[in-house]
Amino acid sequence: MQIATGRVVAGKVVVDGLTLSDGRIVTVLTHEAEGAVYLSPEEEAELLDAIAEADRGETISAEELLARLGRVGSR
Repeated sequence: MQIATGRVVAGKVVVDGLTLSDGRIVTVLTHEAEGAVYLSPEEEAELLDAIAEADRGETISAEELLARLGRVGSR
């Protein structure tokens, strides 16, 4: 799993320095208000903290994430 920043060019998301194969599924989070997601102040703070952690490189592997989610789902 990776986090990358890109820009829309001619209606397509372009991410410099990252090559993705055709058919790859990605998630896009935008800054624009169109189709806005509303967060409580607590949720927004949590999201900003998580983004800051990722920016600092404090991440876990996709395998670790799935293992943690599996433990939560088995409760």
